[in-house]
Amino acid sequence: MNDASEVAAAPVPPAERGATRIAERVVAKLAAQAAREALRETAADPAATPAPRSAGSRYPEAYVSLRGSAVPGSGDVADIRVGVELDYPTDIGARCRAVRSRIETRIRDLAGMQAPGIEVDVVGLYSEHLTAGGRVR
Repeated sequence: MNDASEVAAAPVPPAERGATRIAERVVAKLAAQAAREALRETAADPAATPAPRSAGSRYPEAYVSLRGSAVPGSGDVADIRVGVELDYPTDIGARCRAVRSRIETRIRDLAGMQAPGIEVDVVGLYSEHLTAGGRVR
């Protein structure tokens, strides 16, 4: 046998293989996309969901900070805060729970991270019944 085949046959312990680091901005994009998906699915009528109050709305918007794990290979922990705008009237609590659940699942499945404490901030409520002056039609 030559030296190359001996090297290829020897398994490398997991701790020595290296690790993939995922940037905070990537996790933030994953979280914002997951929030959009959850809001779309929990809308009263997803086909007729009104656009957010402002056409150029930046919400949902996520902020993420990562904490490294002390145990090699066990992954990072993501602290996530996401801001959303909701149509009104709606069940605000149920929609925030759906956003939290979807983000937790997506971050675990796509980034291999735990997200134990996801904060959902409702930054605005809008209604298709409001006029430009803020009055109900």
